[in-house]
Amino acid sequence: MIRLFDILFSLLVLLIFMPLLLLIALLVLITSRGGILYKQIRVGKNGKEFKLLKFRTMYKNADRQGLLTVGKDHRITSVGQVLRKYKLDELPQFINVLLGDMSIVGPRPEVPQYVQLYNDEQKKVLSVKPGITDYASLVYFDENRQLAQSSNPEEYYIHHIMPHKLSLSLQYIQKKSFVFDMKIIGFTFLRIIGIHKKI
Repeated sequence: MIRLFDILFSLLVLLIFMPLLLLIALLVLITSRGGILYKQIRVGKNGKEFKLLKFRTMYKNADRQGLLTVGKDHRITSVGQVLRKYKLDELPQFINVLLGDMSIVGPRPEVPQYVQLYNDEQKKVLSVKPGITDYASLVYFDENRQLAQSSNPEEYYIHHIMPHKLSLSLQYIQKKSFVFDMKIIGFTFLRIIGIHKKI
């Protein structure tokens, strides 16, 4: 049932937002050098790696300067700032859902170098498909702003944010149900349009 919902929901989103997707693709292409899509290796269910898709929001080869983006990162393009603010850069991940790498709702997939830091309990998040949104994504909707307040963003992420996000993801797995997923989707939409409610 979840897989069928993922496919139908993703097709619906991609169909409805096709004009917007084409506009974003054009803006990304003509405002800075580089490709339209940014592909990054992430770790999915059972530790299987896949290429997560996003609209490119940073200048070409910017990821060589580090994986984390903090606050108003100088590597982010002017178009990228808008896309990130409204999470529009994430729209291509509905293609990842159609390909079977991701689900609509599930723990956000992490890069391999951070997954290597997981303990045995935290690795349980890899027992389910990663998602576009989840409980932890709602709690850390403004993660970049929190990182910007730290003198060492990567260390703060590894030792504070990442463990808490994994804890929230494990709580989600225990509660996982179709109804709970619908609730998370609804709250994610409200958060994107600026309405902040606790789930």
